[in-house]
Amino acid sequence: MAADVGVTRIVQIGCDPDGCRWAVEAADRWSSVIAGVAIHPNEAAHMGPELVPALELVESLAEHRRVRAVGETGLDYYRTPDAVGQAVQRDAFAAHIAFAKASDKTLVIHDRDAHDDILDVIDSEGAPTRIVMHCFSGDARFAKACLDRGAYLSFAGPITFKANQQLRDALLTAPRDRILVETDAPYLTPMPLRGKPNASYLIPHTARFLAITLEIDLESTCQALNDNADAAFGGSW
Repeated sequence: MAADVGVTRIVQIGCDPDGCRWAVEAADRWSSVIAGVAIHPNEAAHMGPELVPALELVESLAEHRRVRAVGETGLDYYRTPDAVGQAVQRDAFAAHIAFAKASDKTLVIHDRDAHDDILDVIDSEGAPTRIVMHCFSGDARFAKACLDRGAYLSFAGPITFKANQQLRDALLTAPRDRILVETDAPYLTPMPLRGKPNASYLIPHTARFLAITLEIDLESTCQALNDNADAAFGGSW
């Protein structure tokens, strides 16, 4: 269904050990798929001693030829509000940054209610060559801070929601060559299908909304998104 509407490539993200292995298997099986591997921050916060071997697995898989990204990693203070869990997330985030730099893979960052600390960890550890702010959730000020660090801003369905003017303001601050689009499937379905399961074939709704907001034609928007995906993930696939 995705290919029928012009969505011909997918970045399959693994967020726990089993998901990471499956993402690599999928990328090995289908040439239209590349993999991202990581321990999601909310997983990391609650893994206890199992986190160490899980991070070792991510470090190993990051070297795989079909893995183009380390992520999604980062900080999530919404679902992990306690200080101990947040400290674990920061340490895991720092480890993922090291993996991305060592393997020259794109760092895909999950950020929920943790904007300032995300920037603090990036600045403390040093930014990798390529960063994608997954499902960008900040305002124009935070967008500029991310862009100043070389990041791509990836927009999902919430930018189409009426209440999220701050996301549209953030989009308008970004150079055209720093914008990406995504699903975060099966979540965050764009309007007019909000509330239903999300999937790759629904990307055109978000892409069309970006074109309208940017006041540029849809064909130019799609070409830019395609080219930006190549640049963000280290080349075409």
